[in-house]
Order: sequence, then structure tokens, then C-alpha cells
Amino acid sequence: MYTIFVVSIIIIIVVLLLAVITTSKAYKFKHTVDPLDDNPYLKNENNVDNENRQ
Repeated sequence: MYTIFVVSIIIIIVVLLLAVITTSKAYKFKHTVDPLDDNPYLKNENNVDNENRQ
């Protein structure tokens, strides 16, 4: 009975440790965003908005 308990605790600790490591790596990842000047969809949306207003 104690062996099952010890193995279960070890598995829980390993899973918790892996979750903490992957979460900390995810927060360190730098996300980038394309500049608005190079976005062709934004230009099309502005044209459609202007046409709807007229």
C-alpha cells in the first residue's frame, strides 16, 4: 500500500514540476505583431467602412 502511495506522490510532483516549467517558458516567449502599415486587410476594411458611410 505504501508503494502505491509513494509512486502516486512522485507522479504528482513530476506532473506539477513539468506544468510549472512549461508555463514559465510560455511567459518568456516574445510574441510579435505585424505593423499596421503592412496589413492589406486593414486597408480593405477602411475602404468598405468609408463606402458604407456615404
